[in-house]
Amino acid sequence: MPNRLAQATSPYLLQHADNPVDWWPWEPQAFEEARRRDVPVMLSVGYSACHWCHVMAAESFEDEAGAAYLNEHFVAVKVDREERPDVDAVYMEAVQAATGQGGWPMTVFLTPDAEPFYFGTYYPPEPRHGMPSFRQVLQGVHQAWAERRDEVTDVAGKIVRDLAGREISYGDAQAPGEEQLGQALLGLTREYDPQRGGFGGAPKFPPSMVVEFLLRHHARTGAEGALQMAGDTCERMARGGIYDQLGGGFARYSVDREWVVPHFEKMLYDNALLCRVYAHLWRATGSDLARRVALETADFMVRELRTAEGGFASALDADSDDGTGRHVEGAYYVWTPAQLTEVLGADDAALAARYFGVTEEGTFEHGSSVLQLPQQEGVFEAERIASVRERLLAAREQRPAPGRDDKVVAAWNGLAIAALAETGAYFDRPDLVEAAVAAADLLVRLHLDEQARLFRTSKDGRAGAHAGVLEDYADVAEGLLALASVTGEGVWLDFAGLLLDHVLTRFTDDSGSLYDTASDAERLIRRPQDPTDNATPSGWSAAAGALLSYAAHTGSAPHRTAAERALGVVKALGPRVPRFIGWGLAAAEALLDGPREVAVVGPAPDDGATRGLHRTALLGTAPGAVVAVGTVGSDEFPLLADRPLVDGASAAYVCRNFTCDAPTTDPERLRARLNS
Repeated sequence: MPNRLAQATSPYLLQHADNPVDWWPWEPQAFEEARRRDVPVMLSVGYSACHWCHVMAAESFEDEAGAAYLNEHFVAVKVDREERPDVDAVYMEAVQAATGQGGWPMTVFLTPDAEPFYFGTYYPPEPRHGMPSFRQVLQGVHQAWAERRDEVTDVAGKIVRDLAGREISYGDAQAPGEEQLGQALLGLTREYDPQRGGFGGAPKFPPSMVVEFLLRHHARTGAEGALQMAGDTCERMARGGIYDQLGGGFARYSVDREWVVPHFEKMLYDNALLCRVYAHLWRATGSDLARRVALETADFMVRELRTAEGGFASALDADSDDGTGRHVEGAYYVWTPAQLTEVLGADDAALAARYFGVTEEGTFEHGSSVLQLPQQEGVFEAERIASVRERLLAAREQRPAPGRDDKVVAAWNGLAIAALAETGAYFDRPDLVEAAVAAADLLVRLHLDEQARLFRTSKDGRAGAHAGVLEDYADVAEGLLALASVTGEGVWLDFAGLLLDHVLTRFTDDSGSLYDTASDAERLIRRPQDPTDNATPSGWSAAAGALLSYAAHTGSAPHRTAAERALGVVKALGPRVPRFIGWGLAAAEALLDGPREVAVVGPAPDDGATRGLHRTALLGTAPGAVVAVGTVGSDEFPLLADRPLVDGASAAYVCRNFTCDAPTTDPERLRARLNS
């Protein structure tokens, strides 16, 4: 019989709806039940593309005897970290403070007042590798609760007090200047891997936000080292196994330093961020590789992640059926020489093995290889390689596909909107811009209420119950601002303004510091607040960037001031931990550059000269430049006010730091003004 998760909008929770565990969702009634029964709460946090979450579910949560013990002595609460990032953040901070490490699945034991007292991640069904079994942990916690209650509650109280003392107040500091951004670049240079690209060792994550900073820093200062680190890292990733050489799109991370073997789940947020980065790399360098990867990644998102309602699903699983009924990590993506021969015949299989680096011993498990594009001598015939790719992709599509998490997350859809709008504009792909518009329409229609408050998620056209967090407001605003610049439709600027008003009133304190949850959100043991960029831009960094762009579009002093105050955290953290505040550094580059404000006016909506100037403006590399386009006299954008034609011809106006250049009708002059 299904448990209480059967009505959830989270695919991850729905995966647990038939467990023998009597799961509760995160809700006040669960803690009331724990209080009534005088038992602790076992909080289990994961997400649908998490490999070890699936393993622990199969080993422990589907075990009848273990579930019976858990149900008898605990109230079990299951949380999708992607649906409730606030709950995840608060307890992950406690796990990391207590154990020095964290990860998912996260297992935390709480008092009925939601105060944590015992922590862990994955627990095996039997003791191994120095880890106790899950059953031993349950028995130990139950015994402590029954026999040493005072000790347990003392520990819980101390943890909560320690967490409460961690509030950040960098908001009143000044924004970073040349010195801090130079120190950040130097810090990145020290951590850069010149042989393999990227930063640090294994596991190696795609540093999309850091690359965005490097591209902007190069555009503003001409620093060649910044552009080389960005370009080389992007090339190594695109040639590695972390990139899907057949279907496009990136896996979550590489388990090795060489980008060879990925952790195979594919997340919307990674692909949205990387699609935009490769499009911006092409804009800066004209690289054919960057163009191909940007377009293939955009096509992957539209083809494999787009939902029937026009939004974008969260993720594809790492695991899939290997053809024998077993769910195996990477089964959908890897190849043996024999499998190549079966699809391609002997001659083309030999070519494919050489081109994609497939070997008899394999680069992954059981003699299989992850497809790569190794650097090698000789020239490959383009048409023959294209045919090989098409046939392999068609054969792969006959394999059992990885599961898809169909949950639409507002923040990640905002990132996808920005990427698809810009990639579509750069490469004359109106279908990609249309996909961005459709996703924006869905967010406005389904995720926004009458007060322009965001719901974080939806599924199958039904909004989830959970309130949006700071990253939702900021990333959706970022996407809508990019869409406004590309389409010339001022309504997207208006919606971005409504969202950013909430940032100013509900997520910002008097000092200018930002919080991840709104002032009127559910009260947790601590109000989460994390300015560092991890898998996605932090809400803090994303808000700073969106506030700055909106201020450039509208001239709003409160938004500009809020952006500058928020960037104070980048002054503090940029020189010390630049790898973990890349988006904040990118926003700081935009602030130092102005950012520039570009208004393009023309005599008619379909005027060719206007389109040419608009395209030139979008292709400018000036960090964070905003673009408004419209007909003369239009009130679509504030930047278009009082902008006449020049001798009856379309014209572009460029302003920066309250000073404007003379208008120009010449795309080459406009390009020079935006690329210096």
